[in-house]
Amino acid sequence: MTGRTHDLAAITALAGVVLVQPVRSLSLSTFLLALLANQIGGIAPDIDQPTAPLWRNLPIGGLFGKVFGKILGGHRFLTHSLLGVVIFGYLSIVLLHVLHPLMPHADTGLITGAFVIGMLSHLVMDSFTKEGVPWLLPIPVRFGFPPLKKLRVTTGKKFEMLVIFPGLIAVNIWIYSTQYHRIISILKHHIQ
Repeated sequence: MTGRTHDLAAITALAGVVLVQPVRSLSLSTFLLALLANQIGGIAPDIDQPTAPLWRNLPIGGLFGKVFGKILGGHRFLTHSLLGVVIFGYLSIVLLHVLHPLMPHADTGLITGAFVIGMLSHLVMDSFTKEGVPWLLPIPVRFGFPPLKKLRVTTGKKFEMLVIFPGLIAVNIWIYSTQYHRIISILKHHIQ
């Protein structure tokens, strides 16, 4: 899937989880950092390729991307597995622990959760592509939905652009229109 599809899928997944899980009080900084972490998590699995947005935006990012991609086993390997989600989730906990003195009112657990939701949404979306995803790495089997490759999506082609992306927009419109009062209540009563 393309980056914008992953961005939209990540925020859709986060909205879905927030609506089905009880929301406790959270600071404005936690809310904003969770949104940012979710979006980073939504594209994080693609850091294993030199053309990833992160690498494209750094001065010699292409070189770093190539080296980093080799370390991670190439595209759609470690970062596209449950093992990768656990590793990157743990690394996000460590990073947030180090940064916590700079943001003492932020709930790092919720921020990490939002990041992991973004990563998982990425894996789910890439499972619909022809390449599939090695969910159970180190078992090197790629899983895809539907099981027949010829029925899966090719990244960036018409089906993604005309069905999947608009479908995610429709799901968001449905969530935010049917749950409007609940979302406003969450924002009013839980963000302090």
